[in-house]
Parts: sequence; C-alpha cells; structure tokens
Amino acid sequence: MMFRRRCAVFGLWSAVGRSDVSEIPDKSGVELARAAVEAALTKHRAQPRRKSVIDSQSRRRAGYTGPGPDPRDPQLFGSVLERLVKQRGWTQPTREAKIFGEWATVVGGDIAAHSRPVKLEDGELTIEAESTAWATQLKMLAAKLLAGIAREVGHNVVKKLHIQGPNRPSWSNGPLRVRGRGPRDTYG
Repeated sequence: MMFRRRCAVFGLWSAVGRSDVSEIPDKSGVELARAAVEAALTKHRAQPRRKSVIDSQSRRRAGYTGPGPDPRDPQLFGSVLERLVKQRGWTQPTREAKIFGEWATVVGGDIAAHSRPVKLEDGELTIEAESTAWATQLKMLAAKLLAGIAREVGHNVVKKLHIQGPNRPSWSNGPLRVRGRGPRDTYG
C-alpha cells in the first residue's frame, strides 16, 4: 500500500519515501527560494493560531533584559512605600504624623519626657508641658524647638508653637460653683 502526501513547498503530490524530481517546476537559485518562502507563508497564514500556556510564558519572557536591574525585580518595601507616598501626595500628612509618633526623636528625650504635642493645625503646634515651670522653659526654647522640628520633619510643617501648662480642672463650671477667683497656686 502506498501513501501519498502533498509537498508543503510547492503543493504537489508525491509518494511517501520517494521524491519525484520531475514534478518540481524548473526554478533555480533565488526564484526557488522565493517560491519556497511564499508557499511556507501561505501555509502558515492558512492555519488557525492556537494559544497555549507555552506561548503566554514565552511572551512574558520576551522582555527579559539581562542581569541588570529591572523594574520587575523584587523591590524593598521601604522604597515602594516611599514612592507610593510621593505619588499619592501624602508627604505633608506623613511629616505631620512624624511629630506625634516620634516626639522623642524630634525634640529630644529630655524635653519629650516633660511635654507632649497636643494638636497641629495650619502649621501651629500646640505643646502641653507637665508643669508651669516646664511650660516657661519651653517658651524660652521655642526658637531651638522650631529649628529642631524643621531639621527632623521638614521646613514649613510647623511655623508657630503654642506652649501651655498642664490641663487643670475648671472651677467655674458645675452645679456647686462659688463665685470668686478660685484656688491660686495649686497646679504647678
């Protein structure tokens, strides 16, 4: 039994295992190469394209750039977070939050042990001291505090300081209130 197959290049039928030279047209050199390429391209275009897992993987690897750094390489979490903060415009809120979160590193351990930041609105930082003596001391150090905050956090985050003594109870409110000046030098 003899099988016949079609020649892929010229579209001619030939017996399997035999080549009939007489069926190939009289072309040589460049003309023969052009005809072979033309026949291969038409055959390729006629076949439906199959998508497979191998094709998608090879497409992914097509952009491989070599051993150098690449944006697709694993990144450090800190650098990714820093880039995200800059892209989203969160630099100012993170600077403001640093004042409250890292108060001891911003102003120093000694001052942080006797004071705490209360609020920051429109560049005005309110600081509460643990006693009136520390409030007075911090008022004298206000320029140095502003310079230290600007150095640690950034310029124009804090423009003005409001320093107050400890919170004391209000004697002027309540159902059992007596008119008058109230206690004097009790707190501080």
